[in-house]
Order: sequence, then structure tokens, then C-alpha cells
Amino acid sequence: MTPVIEVEHLSHQYGKQTIYEDLNFTIPPGKIYGLLGKNGVGKTTLIKILMGFLRPGAGKCRVFGEDSHNLSPDARTRIGLLFEGHLSYEFMSIKQIEKFYAPFYPAWDRDIYYQLVNKLRLDHDHLIKNMSCGQRSQVVLGLIMAQQPELLLLDDYSIGLDAGYRRLFLDDMREFLNKGRNRTVFLTSHVIQDMEDFVDEVIFLEQGGGLLTTSLTKFTSRFRCYRVLRDKKNQNRLFRPQFGSQFNPLPENLIKNIEEHADYWDFFSFAEKNEVRDAVQKQGLALNDPNDLKEVPMSLEDAFIGYTGRY
Repeated sequence: MTPVIEVEHLSHQYGKQTIYEDLNFTIPPGKIYGLLGKNGVGKTTLIKILMGFLRPGAGKCRVFGEDSHNLSPDARTRIGLLFEGHLSYEFMSIKQIEKFYAPFYPAWDRDIYYQLVNKLRLDHDHLIKNMSCGQRSQVVLGLIMAQQPELLLLDDYSIGLDAGYRRLFLDDMREFLNKGRNRTVFLTSHVIQDMEDFVDEVIFLEQGGGLLTTSLTKFTSRFRCYRVLRDKKNQNRLFRPQFGSQFNPLPENLIKNIEEHADYWDFFSFAEKNEVRDAVQKQGLALNDPNDLKEVPMSLEDAFIGYTGRY
């Protein structure tokens, strides 16, 4: 089965800052992928490269088997793009913008468009410039879905949307995906809790191009937070809140991240409790009681912050 997206040995810099170095991954058809990472790791840059808007320093990107910088008109009609902020032609009305878009897409379905925008209960002559951000998002979603794309690239769809419009957006997206076969979604968002009931797979992107691709189920079940209270015997022990590779002789990546608080430390890891216990004891942390190291429940947002770090 040919991947929908292929990224091979991708490298890119902005001046002296390395965004990616030898980045590699593939996206098969028929799944919803969430691209997650802190600000500045290159999520939007990656979308720009995939659409041919930006040429990388090195490496290759292919979409539907074609070079992303030389996509054919046919390939472009198979892609629905939402690019940061629900941009659209504000001087047009609901009716005018549908007529403008329709000729560019052979599979255009105006019924899909009006099914979505009619939820706004606005006259079809209503101008887009007079809409709220959430209302505009519904118009843009209607335009994307009416194209009936095989691949949807959604770059931070949640910008400016309140909880109600975010829920509406995702519900309509689910309904659209359920009606089509092998439709693929590749999205970014800063609202991590939206991902929990929507995406199948997550790609964690780190500064410099570090990458983890996993199912959401596997990540939430295996990534854990272990807490140690700062009592008298440990009050003055100091840990730098950096990644595991900073802590010799800890095995690399056994402890992914450490957060230091006034009354406790949180250790984030994919390892089992006894492995983390042994590792932190080797660093001089006194753990005399089995209850000194406790696993703490996490939401998906907690786990995301624990994996990527706060800063």
C-alpha cells in the first residue's frame, strides 16, 4: 500500500537554528495522525514543505507518491488544506465563495457544503467578513469537505475557536471521515485534549527533529509519571529538569523528563516503576520505603507536557 505522505532524510534550518536533521516518517492511508510538539519545533514548517510552499535544506517529501515541490493538478485536487486561522475571502458571501471554489474541484459536492454552513442559520448572502471566527471555521470546513479530498492537512484548526465550535468542527469531521474510504488526516493542534477521542496515531516532534510515532492508546498506557516527595532526607537533592541523556549513568531515555517542584519531583518515563526507582537511587535520591515513589495519574495534556517539557 503506497503511503499518502513520505518524509525521507528531511533537514531544514532557519539561519543557524536547526529545525530538522534527518527526519523520516511515513503516513499510510485511512488513519488520523496528530502532529504534536511545542511551539517552534517546526509543525507549520512541515505543512508548508509538504504543500510545496517551502523548499527544505535537504531530503525529500512525497505526497501521493509525487515530489511535494512538483505536485500535479490532479494530486492537489485530492488534498484539503486548512492553514492556520481559517483564512478565506472575506469580501465574499456564503453563496459566492461556494460558486468560486466549485470549478476547481472535479468531485465538488455543494450539498456537503450547504449541509455544514446551514448549521449557522445565516442567510446565504451573509458576508464572511461579518462572521465570528467560529462561523468562518464552519464555512472553511464546508469548503474543504465539499472537495471530497483523500488527504486533509489541518494546521492548528483550533485557533480562535471556543469549546462549542471546536466540538462542532470535530464532530463534522468524524462524520465526513466515516462516509469515505481510506481518507487520511494529518493535523496539528495546541488543544491536546481534543486529540484524545479523535486521532489514531500521534507523532511527537522535538526541537532538532527528534521523533516518536506511536498509537495514542499505546502512549497513554505506557508513558507514566512517578512522584517523589521532597522530605527531610531528600530536601536538598537537586536534579536538573532536562532529558534522560543529561543524567549519567542513567540509561539513555530511561527517564524522559524531570520536573522539579517545591515539594516534590516528577519523573516521566516509559519504564516500569522498579527501573525508575533503581535509576534515581543511583543518582543519590534516598528511597527507603516502596511508597516513596508513587505513580501519578495523568491526562493526555499532562502526558504531553511531561514528554515534551514545559519550556
